[in-house]
Amino acid sequence: MATGQVLFHRFYCKKSFARFDVKIVAASSLWLASKLEESPRRARQVIIVFHRMECRRENLPIEHLDLYSKKFSDLKAELSRTERHILKEMGFVCHVEHPHKFISNYLATLETPPELRQEAWNLANDSLRTTLCVRFKSEVVACGVVYAAARRFQVPLPENPPWWKAFDADKSGIDEVCRVLARLYSLPKAQYIPVCKDGKPFTFSTRSADSQSQQPPKEVPLSPPANNNANVSNTTVAVADVETEGAKEAKIKMALDKLKESKQSDDESKSMPTTDSDAREEPRHKSKSEHRTESSGEKSKDRDRERERDRERDRERAKARDRDRGRDSDRERERDETERDRDKVKDRGHRSKDRTKDSAGGHSEKSRHHSSRDRDYRGSSYSSREKDRHRHHSYA
Repeated sequence: MATGQVLFHRFYCKKSFARFDVKIVAASSLWLASKLEESPRRARQVIIVFHRMECRRENLPIEHLDLYSKKFSDLKAELSRTERHILKEMGFVCHVEHPHKFISNYLATLETPPELRQEAWNLANDSLRTTLCVRFKSEVVACGVVYAAARRFQVPLPENPPWWKAFDADKSGIDEVCRVLARLYSLPKAQYIPVCKDGKPFTFSTRSADSQSQQPPKEVPLSPPANNNANVSNTTVAVADVETEGAKEAKIKMALDKLKESKQSDDESKSMPTTDSDAREEPRHKSKSEHRTESSGEKSKDRDRERERDRERDRERAKARDRDRGRDSDRERERDETERDRDKVKDRGHRSKDRTKDSAGGHSEKSRHHSSRDRDYRGSSYSSREKDRHRHHSYA
């Protein structure tokens, strides 16, 4: 409750009552406060509660709000839209510090009687109906509430040294808080006055909207009584207003008739054939509509010309871009070709080196093969000779 009231006052410090209706802003502030205080409620619950409150306040029969009706969907959309407005105006900075959390500590420090605590708490709740939560810090409001409760119960507070200096408050702020609370209790009971100028007044119930839209018009007496001069003057003013309204309507009708007659005459003149002599003698005066059509035609031609010029400029720009792209592509192609040639040259060098190595390895292997053959031949010839000698000795 307290957080919702603080958000409500902060919002209307920046926005006007004539632009945003109080009812929907109050509901949205309470809905947002339930989220900030980590006890969220659904939009359906908030709308139903405010609907019942409005019915009781206006002495209407309490009816069930259909959750699938167009009225409920409109209320839900308006609730979320107003919540976004509140968050936007506050810059999504919704931190709230209440004076309630300081009251018990201050009273315990001052060692006051226990009945003073409930009175100070009630005054803190009532202070949220004023702009004190926006004008002063929570510590100052808490000190003012404690001082007002102590004055009401005639409980003395230490003044040497002053007790409010221990709580970071000043005497002027405390006096202003007490003054605002005293004025609040002197005011009559609050009543809702529709001041929103954007469309119809906002309502949660359908019957209240119908009753506001179906209010009977006030009758203006045409024959005032002779004894009451004030009534005579008021009724004469009303009759004069009625007469001026009737004269305005008559003038409007006359102007419409004249326009119709002029249109008919123009159509007849267009349909009638004209001779050359009549055209020479009587100059043709162009009507305002023709001038307008000509001026509009000229304007359209100028617009077409400008569009054609813009299109030509765009085409030239596109051509220039294509040329630049073509140049860049040619340069890239040349670079790619040079790189390819370099790669080809490198590959050829590597291949020639590999071929020379392979050829050298082949010659060495051939020479080795021939030397081994020679060795084998020599060994084989030597062994055959020795065999012949042995055979000769054996025969001998």
